[in-house]
Amino acid sequence: MGADHSHGPAVPASRGAVIATLAVIVPLALATLAALVWLWPGDSAGAVPEAGPAPERVTGTIAAITLKPCQEEPPPDGQTPGQQPMPDPATCGDAAVELTGGPQQGESITVALPSGPGAQVFSAGDDIVLLHTPGDEKLGASPYQISDHDRSLPLGLLGAAFALAVIAFGRWRGVSALAGLAITFVLLLMFVIPAILEGHQPLLVAVVGAAAIMLTVLYLTHGFSVRTSMAVMGTLLSLSLTGVLALAAIGIAHLNGITDESSFNLDMSLQINTQGLLLASIIIGSLGVLDDVTVTQAVTVAELAHANPGYSVRQLYRAGARVGRAHIASVINTIILAYAGASLPLLLLISVGRQPLGEIVNTPVIVQEIVRSVVGTIGLIAAVPITTALAAFTATRRAAGTDHHETGHDESGHDRHVPRSARHRRTGYGRARGNGELTRGP
Repeated sequence: MGADHSHGPAVPASRGAVIATLAVIVPLALATLAALVWLWPGDSAGAVPEAGPAPERVTGTIAAITLKPCQEEPPPDGQTPGQQPMPDPATCGDAAVELTGGPQQGESITVALPSGPGAQVFSAGDDIVLLHTPGDEKLGASPYQISDHDRSLPLGLLGAAFALAVIAFGRWRGVSALAGLAITFVLLLMFVIPAILEGHQPLLVAVVGAAAIMLTVLYLTHGFSVRTSMAVMGTLLSLSLTGVLALAAIGIAHLNGITDESSFNLDMSLQINTQGLLLASIIIGSLGVLDDVTVTQAVTVAELAHANPGYSVRQLYRAGARVGRAHIASVINTIILAYAGASLPLLLLISVGRQPLGEIVNTPVIVQEIVRSVVGTIGLIAAVPITTALAAFTATRRAAGTDHHETGHDESGHDRHVPRSARHRRTGYGRARGNGELTRGP
């Protein structure tokens, strides 16, 4: 099926395996392409009516800071003076800023530092982002307001370090992996998110987006081969099982996808189907781990068949499954720790409240994360036997197609035919011409 990125000489696929693989992959790719064209959002996707002109974002650099005594703000209704935490003294004062962008680029202005609980601390020399609202000067207020630190430079340096590390270790495989990552971001930012905002069913958009990412990235990164196709089919089947389980679990647990202010605003302001959005997030989140497992299993089985051409389907499956079980054991821990790390602030707040464990587990936000973790893990476990069985069947057919006439003995003691080239690949030794010494083979 084309170039293969594996190490060592590739074992040619049998004609039957190639035809069967193409019979599944080609219709899947055509259906995904047609769905992409049908669901692709228009130019106005995600447009939200605005109450007024949005402030312009400009950049600047803080030249100097003049601190002032902090003043206590009036307490909210229901609180007495002194109950509000005092602002950080380093956030009270003015900053002299040299504008590096916007209509007044090159000029110096003075703007108040953002104050209050949780306000960021700025220092002289910091690159910052300001909001410019024309017309405020007519009301006696400064048209500029400090918004945040400008992180363009550190983000650029981190991105460059990441790309160099991937390319230095992976070489051309690393370059293709970076290209696949770029395609993933393009599909997420230009298709999945805008299509959901346009009003399409989130679950349908997620399925089509996941299929497009899977087909493009896996083939781009690992090459057009039967083993990559087995990883694609294993991912597709496991992802389908994950979607069905997620749909059932969300219905049984009576989850509507509204657990915070962001999901509430999406439901009320934009009329986004938050339950479908939850399903979509589970599918897209599962894809990132599934393709890791399926590619590993497909490559493992192919390498086992390459090293042991006499292995049967059952032997290849059992050997590959042993590797898969070890992989799954570590990946499951990775998934749970990833969700725990993302929810750490919430877990801390719950601990401070000292609620009983039964009440904590029954809250919608915790139940949603439990459903996400359990459903994703079950789909991940199913990916191992599915992909291993597919890869073992096609790998055995390839090995059978390259078998010639050299007799050996199988595990039961019966004679079998082993190709001479396969024997030399297994041992790595061949007989040197003329002197009878054994030399290390390629």
